[in-house]
Amino acid sequence: MTDATESQPAIDMAATMARYTAWEAAAAKLVPDNKQRLFAHLASANITRVVVIFDGEGDSGQIEDIQVYVGDEQASLPEGKVDSLDLPYGEMQPVRRRHRTTLALETLVYDLLREKHAGWENSDGAYGEFTFDITTRTITLDYNERFMSSEHHAYRW
Repeated sequence: MTDATESQPAIDMAATMARYTAWEAAAAKLVPDNKQRLFAHLASANITRVVVIFDGEGDSGQIEDIQVYVGDEQASLPEGKVDSLDLPYGEMQPVRRRHRTTLALETLVYDLLREKHAGWENSDGAYGEFTFDITTRTITLDYNERFMSSEHHAYRW
């Protein structure tokens, strides 16, 4: 006699991956509008450029620094809050959020990293910086991925 549970997988990986792919696509659709709202908020404070530096490895990563500029002069992030839409993991209905400027920037950075380099914080990790050019409404990512290399030589005579 066989146990009926032995023949059925505990997790339907195809269905799980399909749900994740759908969630990831839905989350990516929120990024352009969130970007525009953040840029409008920064422009209203005459901010011209923001540089966000990140670093990660060993299964954790973080924002290291946020540098804000008005022209060539360093400045502070503006007070106030930025409206954005968030899609909690596994959900399909966006939730409206109102974040401080710092958190709005960090959230957008993490969303963009997930979109282009998911897992950037794992193993040897990655580091880099995002440059938000407020005047041209563009974001540039300078991304550096770390990896360990190993060379093995074996000889037998």
